[in-house]
Amino acid sequence: MTQLSTSRSTPTTETTDLTDGLTDAQLTRAEERRRRREVIEDGAPREGVDIIRRVESAVIVGVQLPGRTTADVEASLDELTSLLDTAGAEVVDRVIQRRDAPDTATYLGRGKVDELRDLVAAHGADAVVFDDDLAPAQQRTLEEIIRQKVLDRTIVILDIFAQHATSKEGKAQVELAQLTYLLPRLRGWGTALSRQAGGRVAGGAGIGGRGPGETQLEVDRRRIMRRVAKLRRDLKEFARIRRTKSAERDRKSVQTVALVGYTNAGKSSLLNRLTGSDVLVEDKLFATLDATVRRLPLPDGRRVVVTDTVGFVRKLPHGLVEAFTSTLEQSAEADLLLHVVDAAHPEAEAQIMAVQEVLEEIGADDVPQQLVFNKIDQADPDELEALVRRVEGDLDAQVVQVSAWTGQGVDELIDRVGERLPVDRYQIEAHIPYARQDLVAMAHRRGQVLDEEHDETGTRLVAELDEDVVLEMRNYLRHDPFAEPPEHWERIEH
Repeated sequence: MTQLSTSRSTPTTETTDLTDGLTDAQLTRAEERRRRREVIEDGAPREGVDIIRRVESAVIVGVQLPGRTTADVEASLDELTSLLDTAGAEVVDRVIQRRDAPDTATYLGRGKVDELRDLVAAHGADAVVFDDDLAPAQQRTLEEIIRQKVLDRTIVILDIFAQHATSKEGKAQVELAQLTYLLPRLRGWGTALSRQAGGRVAGGAGIGGRGPGETQLEVDRRRIMRRVAKLRRDLKEFARIRRTKSAERDRKSVQTVALVGYTNAGKSSLLNRLTGSDVLVEDKLFATLDATVRRLPLPDGRRVVVTDTVGFVRKLPHGLVEAFTSTLEQSAEADLLLHVVDAAHPEAEAQIMAVQEVLEEIGADDVPQQLVFNKIDQADPDELEALVRRVEGDLDAQVVQVSAWTGQGVDELIDRVGERLPVDRYQIEAHIPYARQDLVAMAHRRGQVLDEEHDETGTRLVAELDEDVVLEMRNYLRHDPFAEPPEHWERIEH
């Protein structure tokens, strides 16, 4: 069973009580609270780096704040259920509370927390998962009351990412997000409360033997910060390598199409259908994390590359967006975005808006987009027609309907990609000798041949070609487009 935690286990040790010998009047509030805390017994659930617990069954919790409808909360909890299913845990019940604002101490009201504790005990659940992010103090307080592990949406998503990361860069990105999440949640119990000091401490002698020393908590925090710095350096190097590859594509005038969309919208399936590749396809959330690049030939002969990367989700953790910035930047640098939508999903419109929000956050909202409604073979025809009308009216955008599974509409999508991508081509006339018929083949493969005639010495071509192809056959051109062009020369721009 999947482990919904990013922590490491620590051998069970006897807790050191630093407050022994003090009266209650002498205790600080924090020390008094720690002394009374029952959940710090050996084997009790504790957050932070000193525990790793398997989560098999969970109660999920949502809060309906002003501006959110019950349907919105239910839909978000449905998605959280799918996330937990992907992570390997079963949802046994859900709790919703309507509030004007989250409680600063427990997020829920105290009465609802008591009710939640009883519900968890009745179901025998081993975790409570909140649909919203919890502050470390809220998490800690809730665990003290409920007596079970308390998680939030972010740690569930991080766990799924950790399962699916396969490349070095993907693993580094996930680890950075995990450590960024974990750092403010460190806290010391047991051995973490002991002090480290040099010299003959028992005798009160030795350099470093006086003073408070250093807690294990501080050591853990420093180690994590060093690791975070190392991961950031590694990711900068990965980004540099990617920029080098991108610059090479730019030099060769290769245009880029990026697949974006909500997780499990069928982006990888569509990539396989478009390019004939065999990228992993699973009916799971966040099945694809690592960027995948494949070539796609267009009908007019142009060569483009299609990239597929991590899907988006509502309430995508900010730490993940930050960690995956170098990967997500590919969307912002693309020539065209194919925004893939699961047309059969009941929350398709809300998912479109969630993707738009993430695109805006990463600076890709200005890149030209083409909406692609996928999985039309699974959608009700009448509901699909109404959805297309609403979306086209609200976003003032045309929708292409496809099924990556059956191939329906894919040819239309490829044609639309060719129409939407910016074109910078030259119309040339050339006479190619038979000894260089490789240039004629290149014109057919990478351009659009408008006229072709053969004579005794070679082939006369009239074609629309990219700049690099024109340069290859420059010695055989009737007119040179890079010199002062005559009036009949036409540079084609769309």
